Amino acid sequence: MLAALLTLVIPAVGMAQSPDSLPAGLVERAVTVGPMKLPGTLTLPAGGTNLPGVVLVHGSGGHDRDETIGPNKPFRDLAWGLASRGIAVLRYDKRSLVAPFSFLGRAFTVKEEVLDDAAAGVELLRSTPGVGPSRVAVLGHSLGATLAPRVARAAPGTAGIIVMAGATAPLTDLIIRQLRYLAAHAGSDSVQARRQQTGMEQLVARIQALTPADSMSTAPLFGAPASYWLDLRRVDPVAVADSLNLPMLVLHGARDYQVTTGEASGWKKELGGKANVTFHEYPGLNHLFIAGSGPSTPAEYAVPGHVAEQVIDDIARWLKALSAPSAPRP
Repeated sequence: MLAALLTLVIPAVGMAQSPDSLPAGLVERAVTVGPMKLPGTLTLPAGGTNLPGVVLVHGSGGHDRDETIGPNKPFRDLAWGLASRGIAVLRYDKRSLVAPFSFLGRAFTVKEEVLDDAAAGVELLRSTPGVGPSRVAVLGHSLGATLAPRVARAAPGTAGIIVMAGATAPLTDLIIRQLRYLAAHAGSDSVQARRQQTGMEQLVARIQALTPADSMSTAPLFGAPASYWLDLRRVDPVAVADSLNLPMLVLHGARDYQVTTGEASGWKKELGGKANVTFHEYPGLNHLFIAGSGPSTPAEYAVPGHVAEQVIDDIARWLKALSAPSAPRP
């Protein structure tokens, strides 16, 4: 499912000095999420009451509960780091990993791929003993960040939204930008990179030419049917976020070539004047929220790395300030 996007477009997150085993003072429980009973893990501080909580929503592709990419396990890092700071965290294996064949021959959208399961995760965490039911937020990374407002809309009672490297432009636009960036930084492989760019730009053009009349076609384009791409094009994530009037935390790495600072500006342009929206940009971090220097490239993602401690501190501080939702759900 969207395998090309997983490897080319949207990798994962990472955490600084992450332990290799569950830190002392934390407990983990196996859970299942949603109607397909997706395997998941609930991580909590031992003995906590009225804890703030957060559900982690993956980027594109068939991710496991840790959002494992190469040597990195970013969602495990986030879960352990946040739980060590007094936060309950739910993470789970994505439906496109657990049951990829359930999508074959179907005209599906992100509702089936992401939203239904993430919303079920919110309800599960809100009903967990020790967790404050009015203190549960959604954290999305990459495509999951773009969809996080829609998850919150699908799960009444969500207390807030965290956007990590979330795009505001259509995913097809991001693909084109990333292809051109990679071709420009391909070095000795520049000829092959430009050939790949040409072929993929032609495929993107086919996606951009889709109309509602194509919505029932099940022919895959980048691993997903026309209905998937039409749905992403139809819904403006910033407009959804604005309509919910929920507290938001928008995080971005300044070295991110995949979801650039221009995308971060898209959130700030529309939501920057709202008192309940907080923005953080991290000068030395890339799309994975890992520190580095110079132009970011995909080679960085093969190197063991971890989400910067400052990022986890900022998320934990924001989550601890959450109370009840600020307005009724529309």
